[in-house]
Amino acid sequence: MSEELSNRRRFIFAAAASVAALAAPGVIPQAFAAVPAKPLATLPVRQVRTDLLDIGYHEAGPAEGRPIILLHGFPYDIHSYVDVAPMLAEQGFRVIVPYLRGFGTTRLLSADTPRAGQQAAVGQDVIELMNALDIPEAVLAGYDWGGRAACVVAAIKPSRCIGLVSANGYLIQDIARAGSPLPPAIEHGLWYQYYFQTERGRAGLQASRRELAHILWKNNSPTWHFSEAMFERSAAAFDNPDFVDIVIHSYRHRLGLAPGYPQYDEIEKKLASVPPITVPTITLDGLADGVIPATDGRASAANFTGYRVHRQIPDAGHNLPQEAPKAFADACAELARNGKWRT
Repeated sequence: MSEELSNRRRFIFAAAASVAALAAPGVIPQAFAAVPAKPLATLPVRQVRTDLLDIGYHEAGPAEGRPIILLHGFPYDIHSYVDVAPMLAEQGFRVIVPYLRGFGTTRLLSADTPRAGQQAAVGQDVIELMNALDIPEAVLAGYDWGGRAACVVAAIKPSRCIGLVSANGYLIQDIARAGSPLPPAIEHGLWYQYYFQTERGRAGLQASRRELAHILWKNNSPTWHFSEAMFERSAAAFDNPDFVDIVIHSYRHRLGLAPGYPQYDEIEKKLASVPPITVPTITLDGLADGVIPATDGRASAANFTGYRVHRQIPDAGHNLPQEAPKAFADACAELARNGKWRT
């Protein structure tokens, strides 16, 4: 796409949003209505069932607000959004923050269900969560595993995603090319992924999940000075009985060293084509990310065929929403306000 065409699309997208906001003078759109917001950490964990999962989640903001679903990564949990969620709720958005499969109070309902961690599984979980909560469409936002789940839904079910916020850009895995080496500066930060390919790595994760996660928090975000209380609050989510099996399958599958499960074959076939994302998107890179170095976004530009803006966030590492909550919340709110909601 030429720069001129890209700029024109951005202008049209922004202009359409402005017209919609001005269509009813004196009327404040519901998404802008200020409402009191309780801190995320004080809200009760709700549970909702899908065919496979009993999903734990926090919800903030008015039930009739435009939905924004915030998705966490590994090894983190819903408290990545402890500041983002109330910022969005105060603007009148309905904010849903679920535990991903294998984390917190989210449980697989049957012992016979495969403990899949592949990208198709976490993406399908988001769709099933939306179905269970009667949410036809939402802004999807995330980083790491959560960003990948959001990208999967945006690519294969764009009608369900009104806008996408993704830290580190396009996160759908090209498993066919998983054997291609990355620059050594990136490879050394992925040591844990290679560790998990071994049974020694599985045993290490089983025995020392907190210690391993603590090291990753420090390495992933070298400028983030989190407290031990903050870490322990999130680390409780790793006590999930399926945590180890799901994490190990995730990292083995993405490198092509573990097969996917048959119920996800259709989705994985679609993802194997590295499908473009057509929905309005804001991608974010933390300039202090210790895992994925920040870029100017041009290398992934071809993966986004609709409106897309890329932003670099100073002093933010891999857990971008917790380290730079305002930048993350602003991106979510921008898409939620400007999106063409199908009502």
